Amino acid sequence: MRYPNLTQERELWSLGYKTVAGLDEAGRGAWAGPVVAGVAVLSAETKISGLKDSKLLTPEKREELYSELTARVDWGVGVIEPKQIDELNILRATRLAMKTAIDSLPKSPEFALLDAVRIGDLSCRQRAVTKGDRKVMTIAAASIIAKVTRDRIMNELHTKYPRYGFDINKGYGTKLHQDMLAKHGPSPVHRMSYRPLQDKAIPLFS
Repeated sequence: MRYPNLTQERELWSLGYKTVAGLDEAGRGAWAGPVVAGVAVLSAETKISGLKDSKLLTPEKREELYSELTARVDWGVGVIEPKQIDELNILRATRLAMKTAIDSLPKSPEFALLDAVRIGDLSCRQRAVTKGDRKVMTIAAASIIAKVTRDRIMNELHTKYPRYGFDINKGYGTKLHQDMLAKHGPSPVHRMSYRPLQDKAIPLFS
């Protein structure tokens, strides 16, 4: 069977769920910047070539698909900033980002397909799918929306805090990022609840 596909969406459509949303997040493991959730609602008539897990696409292809998706489907994003991640923990922050993304849709979906994570107080029925971004078309679409949105945010943060290479590492713990943290300490957009940051008792630079 070729993945991703619409098998799960077609099953739900056949059961009477007219609007099925896919949800995914980007940035959960990063040391800096927000966690971003994307949501996309596809129909059986939606034909977009090349959709797959955003991690398997080049930046150029992600941007191309993002433009096509945001022009043709209902979509939304939820963005949770580092300070709130530190207050909530990353799992709760990810769930909040997903709920925020769904709430941003023009019309509430009847069913949501999520990449592994479940949301406790969602207004519609839901199903968590292991490796959903590689299997389920709507989740793959959501992963592209989340990834492109977050990459753009990290590129903007790079202009404000250029020392860390956010334009390249997107806030993840690369060697350059670690070296810059050791040299300069964390910035205001670092996640201070993460262990690598907790180990560096250095005042924030601004």
